[in-house]
Amino acid sequence: MTDQSPSDPSVNDDQNSGIVTRRRALMMGAITASAVVSIKPALAQTAGSVLNCEIPVPGNNAVGGFIAADGSVVSADTPGAFPPAGRNFTGEQVRQAMNGRSLPGTSYDQSQAYVNYIRRLQAGQSGFTCYASLQMPR
Repeated sequence: MTDQSPSDPSVNDDQNSGIVTRRRALMMGAITASAVVSIKPALAQTAGSVLNCEIPVPGNNAVGGFIAADGSVVSADTPGAFPPAGRNFTGEQVRQAMNGRSLPGTSYDQSQAYVNYIRRLQAGQSGFTCYASLQMPR
């Protein structure tokens, strides 16, 4: 009987593959742990930027238009329409308004009209990316 070491080429291949598999598993565990550590701050930063992004009411596509109760952009002489907000609203303000609060500096009806406008935003319009990111689950 001879004394064989793991580095000896005559050692059974099954034994070597077991060592490689364990070694590979340990390396994968280390890689996964570092990936989790680096992804968590990125997700936190994304969540923060979603709350700080801005939505103009109305956006650049409808400058000067008034906002009807249903959120459509109408002319200034439309009865019951609200004037442009004159400011942008943050993602956090919009999220709160979608949950029942009023947008800052607006009456309840005006806020509802603005939120309806925001809900109607489509790709390519100012504020759409911010609004879409509010819809993503966290």
